[in-house]
Formats: sequence, structure tokens, C-alpha cells
Amino acid sequence: MTATDYKKVLKQLKNKPGKLAKWKKHSTPKKRDHGESTKKCRLCGRTGGHISKYGLHICRQCFRDNAERLGFRKYS
Repeated sequence: MTATDYKKVLKQLKNKPGKLAKWKKHSTPKKRDHGESTKKCRLCGRTGGHISKYGLHICRQCFRDNAERLGFRKYS
């Protein structure tokens, strides 16, 4: 499980009400206002290597794949 995506655990515990209640009490992540985990890539959901300049909000790997389509050109 990643720190930013805990919805998989909720899906697994849906049929186990006792364990779900305990998990929600002790393990639910805090709501974050700032920091790395609040900035996710629009395309893949990664949190590292985030490019928010020009309102892109994508990670560097997705930027490399989609730069031509977004209108960026490589010089030299």
C-alpha cells in the first residue's frame, strides 16, 4: 500500500466490519493540506518528480512521454 492510495485497503476490508472499524480508527491517513503527497500526477498518480509549472501537474516521466503532444519542443 502506498501512502497516498489507501482505497485498496478499504475495498479489501469492506466485508469485514470489525477489522474495518479498527483500521479506520488507527490507520486512516491524515488529510494533508500541503507537502509531496498532495501533488499527484494527473495521468498516473505518482507523487515524485511533480511538474506544476504552466498548470501541467504531471510527473516528469509522463512529461517526457507527452511533451510533443503538449506543445513542447526539444532544442538541439
